Amino acid sequence: MSESDYGPGQGPSARPLTEEEVIRILGEQRFGVLATVKRDGHPHLASMVFYWDAEERVIRFSSAEGRIKVSHLRHDPRATLHVQGENVLFYAIAEGEAEVSEASTEPGDATGRELLAMAGGFDDPADETAFLEQMTKSRRVVIRLRVSRLYGTALDGPVKD
Repeated sequence: MSESDYGPGQGPSARPLTEEEVIRILGEQRFGVLATVKRDGHPHLASMVFYWDAEERVIRFSSAEGRIKVSHLRHDPRATLHVQGENVLFYAIAEGEAEVSEASTEPGDATGRELLAMAGGFDDPADETAFLEQMTKSRRVVIRLRVSRLYGTALDGPVKD
């Protein structure tokens, strides 16, 4: 059956991704859309860079004290991350509860060191020092999404532009 054989609004069936496929997408991608819960119950969406730790089943994000997503998570820790796979017809979802670290207040504190590890570190100690100072100056925090559920969907049909 070709794509033209489908009726209007119909196409190939969606199939659930295996956990291995979802883990692969999380490991390959760096950008996703984080959904937090606003006080009125509606979702708040933010495009974010993320760092997936498959062994711990934790997704880490860097943010700043005072950002709306940080406030949302401190009020209601439920969060969901949507990550696009190899094309728009593949996506992975990670759900769980998030915790927000204290803001970095002193260069080299625990939050700063965690952010440094997320960034991959620096070869030049001066660059590392500058990074840690910037994390303190911008009052950066780490959001840790402890993943309790992984799932995703794929539509295996052709992709049109």
